[in-house]
Amino acid sequence: MQNSIAVTVAAFAVLLHGVTGLDNGLALTPPMGWLAWQRYRCITDCETYPDECVSEKLFMNAADLLVSEGYADLGYKYVIVDDCWLSKNRSADGKLEADKTRFPSGIKALSDYIHSKGLKFGLYQDWGEKTCAGYPGVLGNEESDIKQFVEWEVDYIKLDGCYSNVRDMDRGYVEFGKLLNNTGRPMVYSCSWPAYQEEKGMRINYALMAKHCNLWRNYGDIDDSWTSVMNIADYFASKQEFWAKHAGPGHWNDPDMASTYLLIGNFGLTIDQSKVQMAIWAVLAAPLLMSNRLSTVRPEFKEILQNAEIIKVNQDVLGIQGTRVFRDKGIDIWTRPVEPVHHGNYSYAVAFVSRREDGAPYPYKITLEDLGLNHRIGYTIKNLFDKSSGIKHYALPKTVVNVRVIPLGVVFLRFNVITIKLEDDIYSSPLLNKTVTFT
Repeated sequence: MQNSIAVTVAAFAVLLHGVTGLDNGLALTPPMGWLAWQRYRCITDCETYPDECVSEKLFMNAADLLVSEGYADLGYKYVIVDDCWLSKNRSADGKLEADKTRFPSGIKALSDYIHSKGLKFGLYQDWGEKTCAGYPGVLGNEESDIKQFVEWEVDYIKLDGCYSNVRDMDRGYVEFGKLLNNTGRPMVYSCSWPAYQEEKGMRINYALMAKHCNLWRNYGDIDDSWTSVMNIADYFASKQEFWAKHAGPGHWNDPDMASTYLLIGNFGLTIDQSKVQMAIWAVLAAPLLMSNRLSTVRPEFKEILQNAEIIKVNQDVLGIQGTRVFRDKGIDIWTRPVEPVHHGNYSYAVAFVSRREDGAPYPYKITLEDLGLNHRIGYTIKNLFDKSSGIKHYALPKTVVNVRVIPLGVVFLRFNVITIKLEDDIYSSPLLNKTVTFT
């Protein structure tokens, strides 16, 4: 391979240390939780769809299942109410009101219920005259609306951008964030202005965004399909040299205009395609917000969503966004520097993603050296989707890794730097000189 892949990654890592995030101490790792939009959109007919309509019942059930099904223990903490929760008009005194039929107990009661489960409560609004679905937006009422958010003990604000002037977003979103900070209540702040300005061909001030937002949405709504997932991955890869340097603890790129929905457990992805989404989202340090029907997620999909090793990659405290570093023979290679670090040598998560559709698993060989892994003491290698193998593989930069990737599937490996020199007999072992195969 002509160029060392590590050069680009190392450059990103250096730049990240100079970025200052929103000064609220929140989202030091990408937020995790459950959000309604992708799966439930704006279903408001509770008579016809009592278990699917946007209502307090839907979010209370989600909170119950996050806890009872073990998601909360793994970090899925946020329950986020999206669009269509509001009444069509403000109250007589100008306040926001939830739809009284679908949220009869009110937003504060819902917030209290979610908090009683040890979870955090998120709420959608829009920096415009109306939300995208036509409900009252915050424009012109920012201070009074934020006062209500504080009274409701909101922990996370997702601020959309419909029915607003894109030229004013740099000012408006910044001012809104300052108002949030001035309340003294810690609220994660999810901004949307790049998704709206990008489609207008505007130059986006990501440095300003990283200073004032905890996360920002870069792409249009994700659909429940493999094509949609890979379109987002390709778009992120095309922008990565500019975007990745602005991500880090407290400020994250979000690969979807409507938040980073994990489609896993819905209708559109196979098991192996679901593994691909989980792997790429972990490499991208993307927020992990499920949007599915938690009560019907099949065990094989639940196992993907609850893969503690992959969640550990996503939540790595270094906060370095990974990138797609090589494309060859229908295989995309994504890498992310992670802990532990030894004398400036990073550990890495590496995803080999197949774009091939030719039927058989495809064998792909590459040395650690060509992946940019040059730590002379070596690495241990772990297959993050293979729980059956307890074998620890040791590898040096010259070691060849052979992955057999099924069509539209992934092999996801973690290479941890060895921090102390091993016994000499380990270094003379064939394990360090032969091809190591993963499937």
